[in-house]
Amino acid sequence: MSRISARFEKLSAENRAAFVPFIMAGDPDGATSLDILKRLPAAGADIIELGVAFTDPMADGPAIQAAGLRALHAGQTLKKTLAMVRAFRKDDKETPIVLMGYYNPFYAYGVDAFLKDAKAAGVDGLIIVDLPPEEDAEMCLPARAGGVDFIRLATPTTDDERLPSVVKNTSGFVYYVSVAGITGKRAGENEAVSAALARLKAASGLPAAVGFGIKTPEKAAQFAKFADAVVVGSALVDALARALEETGGETDNAVNAVLNLAGDIAGAVHAAREE
Repeated sequence: MSRISARFEKLSAENRAAFVPFIMAGDPDGATSLDILKRLPAAGADIIELGVAFTDPMADGPAIQAAGLRALHAGQTLKKTLAMVRAFRKDDKETPIVLMGYYNPFYAYGVDAFLKDAKAAGVDGLIIVDLPPEEDAEMCLPARAGGVDFIRLATPTTDDERLPSVVKNTSGFVYYVSVAGITGKRAGENEAVSAALARLKAASGLPAAVGFGIKTPEKAAQFAKFADAVVVGSALVDALARALEETGGETDNAVNAVLNLAGDIAGAVHAAREE
């Protein structure tokens, strides 16, 4: 059983949703980013999404775009991101890590070489935003053959005709984008998101996560009542950026700002179904 499947099975038995924080690898620098990564499980992370910095992140809003630029300016590469995962795995063998990014860096690395190195480093899943189902042969099918889950995004515009192709080769979980737009926008309404997640689960037979625009513990808790996982990214990235700006680049405060907010959201997510 994969780490992702094992984690969802455990959480289902406990009747609670997963908290999935997103951070950008290398933001604001490699050492600080690794420190945050290593400490997220203790702050309540059940699964971690690790962003792969890219120059043209078309699905990302200003906060994550800025995080990617900070990482790139600090010299972050995909090879260094895999090194971060290897360092994380020295102490944590259980928390699943999913890399989220755009196809260009993976293509430049070489798909076969990347998948071999990713599996060896301890990567559990991939979300490649700009690879549609029509291109499954590029990376989705090789990833699955190599034991790495390929997680697909579905959106409010994914209709009944499109849905079967979206979920056909998906594994690990399905990620529902709660709004038709970029990261950081206002999250979707509860009833619409609940219905969409039920539809995705029925079509895929997989757990369904919800993300994009979830900025507060309160909103995360609302979604955690019915979602299998709640993904929070822009709010954490914003917290880091604000702390850096307020302290003139002091990284200890930035780390604490991210971990404190992550802890608050994790607590809300984990308690959402308690009566």
